[in-house]
Amino acid sequence: MRLPSKIRPRIALLALTAAAAGWMASAPEAEAQPVSMVLLNGRATPVFYNDGDTYRPLAGPLRQRSARLGGFNTLESYGPAHQWGDWTFKELYVMAKLGTLNARRGIWNCTADPTELDGYGRILADCPDLATDQILKGLAHAMSVDGPAARPYIEAQRKAIVARRGIWAKGVPPMVMTSLHSADERYNNKNNYNRLVSALDGASLKWRHQKIFKECEKVCHPAKMLTKKAAAVVIAALRADSRTSKLVHGMEDVYLGAMLNEYATTDGVPQIFKGHGHKVVALVLGELKAASSFGTLRDVKGACMMHVLFQRRYQGKPECLKW
Repeated sequence: MRLPSKIRPRIALLALTAAAAGWMASAPEAEAQPVSMVLLNGRATPVFYNDGDTYRPLAGPLRQRSARLGGFNTLESYGPAHQWGDWTFKELYVMAKLGTLNARRGIWNCTADPTELDGYGRILADCPDLATDQILKGLAHAMSVDGPAARPYIEAQRKAIVARRGIWAKGVPPMVMTSLHSADERYNNKNNYNRLVSALDGASLKWRHQKIFKECEKVCHPAKMLTKKAAAVVIAALRADSRTSKLVHGMEDVYLGAMLNEYATTDGVPQIFKGHGHKVVALVLGELKAASSFGTLRDVKGACMMHVLFQRRYQGKPECLKW
């Protein structure tokens, strides 16, 4: 007998829940930890999320192999590591923890190829429904190491920014800093860098430097911002110019304002426009800047991170990571 379509998803959910309960009942006490379920390559699999974008399968062919979920990034959850705008380090630490809890509470569809690894040896997995949910709620941001993030993630992030959800509730930094490395951390430090990510299209940049940071040193990316008055003038000009009016049509002022601050900081326009629209917008912005429409840019502290060596983040934590 074929079950009604409204009942079948409920039956599947009950089966997944029962599978999780069965796994937890058979797990040794030493391994007790929050267990969630994902459909990994079509197979119901118990997993442990150590943060909102990384999990470890607890059964199946990929058992105990850490998986990094692609296309998005949640803030570091090992301690109060991030800060920007009016946020405190501890407040954004709470946001990181909420991202972990949000991931644990759902049942997400994921795919993974065990031969595809990231720079830390983790399997690269793809969980698009989880990524979209985290980004829409402002508990994560779109991120791509190679070019802009996927268009659905960029659109989800736009909605979160405009609604001031989650990590965007107290403003949008020109760039989000996702990793911080002192020049003395690596044997070969010629290519030492901190990773910056566009808050609009998720593309990554390398902030190269040769600075040595102390433990618990607050390191901030130097940024530039337009005044509200100047931003209003430039946005009005973009809406009036025949070359850009269609490109910015429907985009909210707060979103375009964030784009202008990224441009002022990096001299680049994020790829949030149709086709190659970012190149046209860059041309017009260059003309407006040359005509002094940007006014006097403000030097501000952009996104910041607390420097702590990897080895100290989880055991013997310094005071700055404790709460």
